[in-house]
Amino acid sequence: MYENAAAERMGLLSSESAFAVLAKARALEARGRNIIHMEIGQPDFKTPQNIIDAAHRAMNSGYTGYSPTPGYPEARLAIAEYAARYKGVDAKPEEVVIVPGAKPVIFFTMMMLINPGDEVICPNPGFPIYESCIRFAGGVPVPMKLSASSDFRLDKEGFAKLITPKTKLVLVNSPSNPTGGVFTEGDILAMAEILKDRPDIFILSDEIYDRLVFEGTARSIASVPGFKDRTIIMDGLSKTYAMTGWRLGYGIMHPELAGQMELLMVNSNSCTAAFTQIAAIEALEGPQDAVDEMRDAFRERRDYLVDALNSISGISCRQPKGAFYVFPDISAFGMTSADFAARLLEEAGVAASWGTSFGKYGEGHIRLSYATSLENIKIAVERIEKFTGSLRA
Repeated sequence: MYENAAAERMGLLSSESAFAVLAKARALEARGRNIIHMEIGQPDFKTPQNIIDAAHRAMNSGYTGYSPTPGYPEARLAIAEYAARYKGVDAKPEEVVIVPGAKPVIFFTMMMLINPGDEVICPNPGFPIYESCIRFAGGVPVPMKLSASSDFRLDKEGFAKLITPKTKLVLVNSPSNPTGGVFTEGDILAMAEILKDRPDIFILSDEIYDRLVFEGTARSIASVPGFKDRTIIMDGLSKTYAMTGWRLGYGIMHPELAGQMELLMVNSNSCTAAFTQIAAIEALEGPQDAVDEMRDAFRERRDYLVDALNSISGISCRQPKGAFYVFPDISAFGMTSADFAARLLEEAGVAASWGTSFGKYGEGHIRLSYATSLENIKIAVERIEKFTGSLRA
């Protein structure tokens, strides 16, 4: 009955490898195996107490019903002020649309901008949902190759060659998932210079990790003169404030586009949960000590993990400048990244995502999330070293 029930368009969607690996890891744990989880991009920290308390107060004050579709005015104002403070973007509340998690900004952007045949330049390796949503909208993903040899930064000449008369949108993700690479200010300015004579091309800037940068800051292309009105900023509270389960994201864009996104919201989600928006105000305007503490912990873990991986024969790992992922090269072992990750889980009890789940240029790599304790990371490294030793034997 259900074999041919799904519409053809459903075949255009793909999933996330991290969740697929998580399911396999949970199944192994159910059979008694001890698994170190480095597949999922979720901070292992508790949501700061001041944010939790703000949510409790909001619920007790009646913030349990419908909210305005684009979000409460006071929450949109808090986001606009946050963007000015941390992104250098002079945002206004009417340019903000609050959504349940950051992913809807990707999906809605494709739905409102992309016509069949439009080309979308997207990072590769890159977050798999980008290409999934592009195809679902009828667009054509155009991979922008990111290489370990350049710390996964922008290849200016390569990027310029990707632009055609059919280019409608460029996706920027800095810091990057899965590589942890950060586009420098020079990279962002170079991209803007290449795009300045094509005002018909929009930019979707995924800035979900921009507070988790270990050296310097991440420049938003929306802060470059002339680019704010053609950029859609995607951000949220999941990574910065350890609020993955709260599902609180937002987009910042020109009011005309914000109106289109509001229309998509009212046809899909109606609104974002009321009390989470009030908690978001506390997160954005309250003490930022917890963010600094998390970033410091991630930096310590990064430093240990990169050094440890590079000490293992056959593995090469660049030091990421942001987020909480490493993307080591395991090509020396002569197997696909998918096979390596599968065997690493089954034989060594370390859950990792395989490189090609982030695009064809991810082959030869795996993604490891260090959003877990340093103790777990040390155990994982011991297991990886033992596993790779067995491969060389």
